[in-house]
Amino acid sequence: MRGGAVEVVRGTDPRKAVALLSGGMDSCVSVAIARERHGGSNIALLHASYGQRTEERERRAFDDIANFYGAREQLIVQLDHFRAIGGSALTDKKISVPENELGAPGPQGSAIPVTYVPFRNAHFLSVAVSWAEAIGAGAIYIGAVAEDSSGYPDCRPEYYRVFQELIRVGTRPETQIEIVTPVITLKKCEIIQRGIELGAPLDLTWSCYQNEDAACGACDSCRLRLRAFAEAGMPDPLPYRRTVSAGY
Repeated sequence: MRGGAVEVVRGTDPRKAVALLSGGMDSCVSVAIARERHGGSNIALLHASYGQRTEERERRAFDDIANFYGAREQLIVQLDHFRAIGGSALTDKKISVPENELGAPGPQGSAIPVTYVPFRNAHFLSVAVSWAEAIGAGAIYIGAVAEDSSGYPDCRPEYYRVFQELIRVGTRPETQIEIVTPVITLKKCEIIQRGIELGAPLDLTWSCYQNEDAACGACDSCRLRLRAFAEAGMPDPLPYRRTVSAGY
């Protein structure tokens, strides 16, 4: 799974691309796909911290992955307003992160779990579009997953189709920026398999919603990740405090 980044030279898309890299598995594989398509020298990495519980650990994962790939262009932004807004277990410590409740309803019986951060991806994309337009990038890669995920509304394909139109009407006439969601229809196990094919450093990624030392093994993100590695027939390289049964 490791061995150092190899400069990809078979890219067929000459455009510069901004790739959002949270430090998680999905975004890491999206970066690997972007490098395959555009070449490593054409990728600019963007990381947004937003007051989440594991922001320091996710930033470390970003740094590790960026160093692995030798990324020359990087932008780190701090979106502290999410902590003030609240409304999510990821940013409000008064709201507990659910454990061992994969698929459990959210507040007031909502189908959307309490770990959803209200409209978060629009903020990330807005920063990405601003940077892309400033540096002349023609694509933005984001590791949103609609299938086999927690069901967040800002991870649906239609969300990105609408945002694409917003970019068209809200940027300079000569600006041409495409949103690319390379893993949005994949199952988590398929994302792992794609990452392995591309030599992505999955061991440097971080998925846990609430711990920064050893992953909890009980939050939605840990359970989805553990299930995916099991379905892919691979051991998860991350350390866990505890793991649940194979039935998840």
